[in-house]
Amino acid sequence: MKRRELILGAGAAGIAATSKLKAQTKKTFKWKMVTTWPPNFPGLGTGAIRMAKSIEKASAGRIKIKIFGAGELVPAFEVFDYVSSGGAEMGHGAAYYWRGKTEATQIFTALPFGLNAMEMNGWLYYGGGLELYRELYDTFNLRPFPCGNSGCQMGGWFKKEINSVADLKGLKMRIPGFGGEVLRRNGGTPVAMPGGEIFTALQTGTIDAAEWIGPYNDLTFGMHKVAKNYYYPGWHEGGPTLECIVNKDAYSELPEDLKAIVDIAASATNDTMLAEFMARNAFALQQIKAMEDIKISPFPKDVMRAFKKSTQEIINEIARRDERFAKVYKSYSDYKNTVEQWTKISEYALLKNRYE
Repeated sequence: MKRRELILGAGAAGIAATSKLKAQTKKTFKWKMVTTWPPNFPGLGTGAIRMAKSIEKASAGRIKIKIFGAGELVPAFEVFDYVSSGGAEMGHGAAYYWRGKTEATQIFTALPFGLNAMEMNGWLYYGGGLELYRELYDTFNLRPFPCGNSGCQMGGWFKKEINSVADLKGLKMRIPGFGGEVLRRNGGTPVAMPGGEIFTALQTGTIDAAEWIGPYNDLTFGMHKVAKNYYYPGWHEGGPTLECIVNKDAYSELPEDLKAIVDIAASATNDTMLAEFMARNAFALQQIKAMEDIKISPFPKDVMRAFKKSTQEIINEIARRDERFAKVYKSYSDYKNTVEQWTKISEYALLKNRYE
């Protein structure tokens, strides 16, 4: 009798568990995603759209995501707060936009003269970076995912030539995050603005220069029409990671299989976006090089030396006053010191010999 009761009890529990699982698999979720990019913007915006469609398809429609570009639901720089508060379940942008929340966020996008895209992914996935990323965002009720990378960017479009550090004095440039502070230290004035406002600002003279991403997106924005000097390299963003942020309460409501789908879709987007930018930047650069009035130049060496010196000074200053930044930066720096030994005898050595 006791055995029978045990079997019947176990059977009832199994039926209840199965019923609960079936109920979970039938439940659907309607989410909103807000982004910092102009609606349907190539590469960044369309990458977020592909991720949302992948989630819907892989979940057989159990998660449906409606996407809003910058300004359609909230302004670009309000995405973090909106998702944190639950106004939208998901957001897509770049962590360095939120440096006003905590200085450490910008490390998860890029530091000047820092990790390239492959090295950045190594730190995030296998060097302890992702754990620190989520620990930092946990206090804001967010779960972050690496979700895209443009690869090394260009240095920007300038209305005048930059021949020395002296030419930076008084220069108003659209450049966000850490790079903006480096520019300020060297006489320039950084201006933060969403991508959709850059062309008009350059055209009207509100700014004298602007960095955005690289040839693919810069050509789309028509930057070549309002500035003729195109500088490289993108010293400020050598491997900038984009992010998908998910409201923690919304994420916790998902059954395990849907959580896995969101996780995998973000990871896939992180890979495919980098591949897209590598290819499309190359094709777009060919078009820009064919424009006779555009001058593509490297930054002068003294400018690069000044930028690098200022970068380390700023890092040291922030680390002394901000414990969270110091903690994340130590992990980043320790990993960089390790991985660059491999990069030097692998990727760098290959490229150096390929072009010599």
